[in-house]
Amino acid sequence: MHIAVLSDTHLREGRSLSKFLWEQLLEADLILHAGDLTHVSLIEELALMAPVKAVCGNCDSWDVNLPNQEWIKCESFKIGLIHGHQGQGKTTLERAFHAFEKEPVDVIVFGHSHTPTLEWYNGILMFNPGSPTDKRREPHYSFGWLDVQAGQINARHCYF
Repeated sequence: MHIAVLSDTHLREGRSLSKFLWEQLLEADLILHAGDLTHVSLIEELALMAPVKAVCGNCDSWDVNLPNQEWIKCESFKIGLIHGHQGQGKTTLERAFHAFEKEPVDVIVFGHSHTPTLEWYNGILMFNPGSPTDKRREPHYSFGWLDVQAGQINARHCYF
């Protein structure tokens, strides 16, 4: 399974993702969005490419009716999806990690910081795809891929 991972798109109504990103999403079997879509029509557009699982971020408007966190089962893996702005912890990564302590997962996909992250934290693969539209202090725009196959899960960033 080839899973596209997005976060922090911050798109205003009438704006869209880059042509490059839309072309990449043609390869996705599933799309995860870790919040800050800003408007709900992006989910509808993404769903034309592949099934979408998304959570609410701190910048999402009132009409974005999404859960704060989500659990996705993929083969033998359990993926936690969260934005990362709420909860206990000093950093976004810590807040995302603590959100899934009561129901353990293998991977946590999170956003909020706009900082691409791929690291192991207390035995959990922590993955932040960065942002494909609002890179802030980062040198490049980014999104991510999770590849699940034959009992393995691999994460990687795509920079552009």
